[in-house]
Amino acid sequence: MAKQPHLLVSEGDVTDIALIPGDPGRVDRIAKQCENVEVVAENREYKVVNAEFEGRELTICSTGIGCPSAAIAVEELSRVGVETFIRVGTTGALQQGIEIGDMVVATGAAKNEGTSKRYEDVEFPAVPDYDVLTELVNAAEANDEDVHVGPIASDDAFYAETDEFVEAWEAANLLSVEMEAAAVFTLARRKGLRAGAICTVDGNLVEGTQKGETEGEELPDKAKNNVERAIRIALTATTSL
Repeated sequence: MAKQPHLLVSEGDVTDIALIPGDPGRVDRIAKQCENVEVVAENREYKVVNAEFEGRELTICSTGIGCPSAAIAVEELSRVGVETFIRVGTTGALQQGIEIGDMVVATGAAKNEGTSKRYEDVEFPAVPDYDVLTELVNAAEANDEDVHVGPIASDDAFYAETDEFVEAWEAANLLSVEMEAAAVFTLARRKGLRAGAICTVDGNLVEGTQKGETEGEELPDKAKNNVERAIRIALTATTSL
C-alpha cells in the first residue's frame, strides 16, 4: 500500500490504537510519559509517533484544529491499521461551576460542524464507543481524578460562537465545546471502529473566562499540569483497550 497522502504513513507503520491530540506539540508531551518513542512521520499539522506505555504499544498523531483535518487523520490512520482512537484535547466549559483544569469525558457530541454532515445526516448520533468511554472513566478513577461525564458540542467556528449559541448549548446541558470530537466519533462508528475523547477545560464561556485569558495568572491547583493529568488518564485507558 502506498503512503497515505497527508500523514505519510503506510500499513505497518502504526499500531492498533492512537491518541489524537490536536496540537503537534501535545504529541511530544504525551511521548514524554512513554518509552521507546519513535517519530514515524511529520507533515503539515500532522506528527505521527509510536511509543510504549506500561508495555502497551500505541501511536500518537496530531490532527490540527477542527473536524476537517481530524477526519483526514482518522481516515488515513484507519486505512493503515488503527482501530481505536482517543482524542486528548482542550475544551471550553458551558456550565456554571466547571472550572479551568477540570476534565470532561464525552458521551456524545452535537454536530455544530460541517464535516460529519458530508458523511451522513445530522440526525445520526456522534457518540463514542462504550468500551473506550468506560475505560477513560475507569482510568480517571485509577489515577484518583474526578471527571465530568456527559455530552459536548463540536463547533467549526471558534470566533463565531455567539451568545445565542452559548446560551442554547448551556440550556441543553451540554458540558463543553471543542472542535473535533463529532467527526472522530462519526467516522469511527461508520467504519466499525472505536473512539472516545477526554478534554481539559481551558476556559468557561458562560462565566466569561476565555481560552488564554489566564496566561500568567495564578491558577487553581487542579489547573496546574492539567494537560499532563488528562494525558495520563488516556494512556492508562490504552492499557485496557
